[in-house]
Amino acid sequence: MRSVCVSASVVVNMAAPIDLELKKAFSELQVKMIDTQQKVKLADLQIDQLTRVQKHAKLTHAEVAVLADNTRLYEGVGRMFILQSKEDINSQLMDKQKTAEEKIKELEKKVYLERSVKEAEDNIREMLLSRRSH
Repeated sequence: MRSVCVSASVVVNMAAPIDLELKKAFSELQVKMIDTQQKVKLADLQIDQLTRVQKHAKLTHAEVAVLADNTRLYEGVGRMFILQSKEDINSQLMDKQKTAEEKIKELEKKVYLERSVKEAEDNIREMLLSRRSH
């Protein structure tokens, strides 16, 4: 009877380091997943905001394009308005659209964030499988 208890305690003692290692790996994965999810949500919010800026610039450009060349156009700067030529307004609107599009493309490369979480999950799965085979 005593030998059974000793062997059971040996099994428990051997399982304890494995459990601690797995627990540590799971906690690291959880922290990494939460961090990555927050970054992905932030990127999605920035993409939405940039899409609105891009759409606003596009619509404004379309409205300005139909105006006569001699129409007085004013750009809002802070609390004042500055008289600008139609060409200047159009170039600013096109630059705003292009900048927003570039930033959106850059933010859409968030795939690497999701891939890093997937790699961490795969590592833990491999660790679990190797523990079960031993």
